[in-house]
Amino acid sequence: MTSKSLSDDKPVGVIGAGNFGSVVANLLAQHRPVLLYARDPQAVEHINTHRENRGHTMLANVRATSDLAEIANTCDVIFPIVPSQHFRSVIRQLSPHLHPYHILIHGTKGFDLTLPDGQSIENTAKLNRSQVKTMSEVIMEESVAVRVGCLAGPNLSKELAAGHPAATVIASHFNEVISLGKRMLRNDHFQVYGNNDTVGVELAGVLKNIIAIAAGALSGLGYGENAKGLLISRGMVEMIYLGRALGGNTKAFLGVAGVGDLVTTCNSSLSRNFSIGSRLAKGETLQEILATTDEVAEGINTIRIVKKCADYYKVRAPITNTLYQVLFEDLTVHQALRYLMRYPLNVDIDFI
Repeated sequence: MTSKSLSDDKPVGVIGAGNFGSVVANLLAQHRPVLLYARDPQAVEHINTHRENRGHTMLANVRATSDLAEIANTCDVIFPIVPSQHFRSVIRQLSPHLHPYHILIHGTKGFDLTLPDGQSIENTAKLNRSQVKTMSEVIMEESVAVRVGCLAGPNLSKELAAGHPAATVIASHFNEVISLGKRMLRNDHFQVYGNNDTVGVELAGVLKNIIAIAAGALSGLGYGENAKGLLISRGMVEMIYLGRALGGNTKAFLGVAGVGDLVTTCNSSLSRNFSIGSRLAKGETLQEILATTDEVAEGINTIRIVKKCADYYKVRAPITNTLYQVLFEDLTVHQALRYLMRYPLNVDIDFI
């Protein structure tokens, strides 16, 4: 089956009808018919009847379905975009319907955690890479799909929906996947770049969520651009150290999916992770915040996982460690900031 037959004829599938899934469906629908999977049959009926989902007007050639088999049987190219904690279970449900010719390009910025029976993250002191998987690794573990990629970059859903200029990265070991993703997504307002370091791009997209929470906390405390510049620059260094320990290449962090996404989410109240940090700084507890939000902020789980990976690999990660104490122990945001300002670092750039 050639790339041309994949890219020109059949509909493309999107699994996950959240904000980002809805936006990606509309981007794809500018070129192709799209099947959009939503788990809730009522949501499917609403989308197909009212052409609207989560405030997004859905294009005419987007059709919703609650049948994963229909997605796999109709579409050769599928974009899974679901929260990381549900990702493996969704791929397991999809897997019996997949064939080696399918191409999967996910858009989820999170980690999958695998622990022995009876063990939880709360009673696990350290985590190594064999226990922490990226979403592309989950797809390859759970299905026969070989041509796998990821979609990552500074992609705030509201701005993409409004047609603001933006860009993303399609990362895959297969140039065919990158080329196909570019053709399916690119338009006059949306640029698409390619990268062969799939894991590096995935790690960049995940780790930047930690720094975004810290940026929100600085904003919530009322601090300005000097503090934000300091955080972003030191945050990038920390991301690179952690990313290399977890198997990524430094170059992936210096492009659109790394520094581009980092700057965007550290400057935008539209970012869920930024909003979490801001609310923490203003005195809300994590439990209070989670009780009043309907979408997942992947950075919370990421901090919990990455802190324990940093401990295992002995990586210096002061921002991650202090945020862990704020979220899961009794450190206040003010105390965390005082600690970070006193942290002994004498070298600016030491990873090149």
